Amino acid sequence: MRKTRKCAFCGKEFTCNSGSQRYCSEHCAEAAKAQRKKRQQDFLKAVQPVIDIASQEYLTFSKAAILMGCSRQYVYKLVNEGKLPASRISSRMAFIRKADIEKMLAGNPYHRVLPGASSNTPSKKSSHSSSSSLLSKKGKNQIGESPMMFAEPLDYISGEDVMATYKVKKSWLYVSAKRNNIPMCKIAGKNYYSRKHMDALFGVSAEIEALTEWLTTDEAESLYSTTKESLRTQAYRRHIPTKREYGKTYYSKKHLDEIFRPDLKASDAYYTTTEAAEKFGMTKSNICVIVKTNNLTKVKVGVQNLIVKEELDRIMASRLAQFGAYRLQ
Repeated sequence: MRKTRKCAFCGKEFTCNSGSQRYCSEHCAEAAKAQRKKRQQDFLKAVQPVIDIASQEYLTFSKAAILMGCSRQYVYKLVNEGKLPASRISSRMAFIRKADIEKMLAGNPYHRVLPGASSNTPSKKSSHSSSSSLLSKKGKNQIGESPMMFAEPLDYISGEDVMATYKVKKSWLYVSAKRNNIPMCKIAGKNYYSRKHMDALFGVSAEIEALTEWLTTDEAESLYSTTKESLRTQAYRRHIPTKREYGKTYYSKKHLDEIFRPDLKASDAYYTTTEAAEKFGMTKSNICVIVKTNNLTKVKVGVQNLIVKEELDRIMASRLAQFGAYRLQ
């Protein structure tokens, strides 16, 4: 009884004539042979530049990137930071010595960073002096300082716990940690950050923790009839407590109420400038001039001015009486 097996190229089942038959037809056999040949050619094309570079002493930026296994932009960055020397031959040509690449790599050996340890391991000669200097500095608690500035071991927290505790996105966590030089380490492919520094960076004060009512930007814009730009300006100038959760900014409703005073706007004892202009058939500029000339009481709420109704009605009644007396003359 003949055996059936799957074709090694197309995957179809076929009845084999011999025990060594792998393909269902000559077409599949030729296609598989061409595929193997192309794979070998692609491998040689990928390896050949590295073989040629290995025999060269002076490399262009592109070849240096191939040799180091990084992008050409990163090679430019190393040169600009002074970590890798380069020689410019003309305005469009520069070379890097392979010996300089090896020297740069040899001068910066890899050290594994563990929780509670600094990222830079000091040499044996300077270990005693560095430890004594660390103790004398007393470990300041400011964000952005190097891990070498702390004598006490740091407590680390995983990136997932940071995002869950402080309600931040992964991209915001990476950018903030890099920008503020937060001590971190990588264990089993996961990033761990200093809990102390994360509390100082993303943590909230006791006043903010006591607040219970928060408004998003859209909710505040709708409730107080303001704009996003005005809301951000007021929050910056008046120091309104804010917090950020999952990419959204929240403002304290209690502090916004003190600035925009919705209770005054809803009160019948005040006019807005627009309401006064519509009632007396005047422009808002004329209303502002009358308020300023007669020293009427006004309350500034956000970007609006509220005018006391009783005072404005009295002034407008007096003006109307004077205008009627003038017409009778």
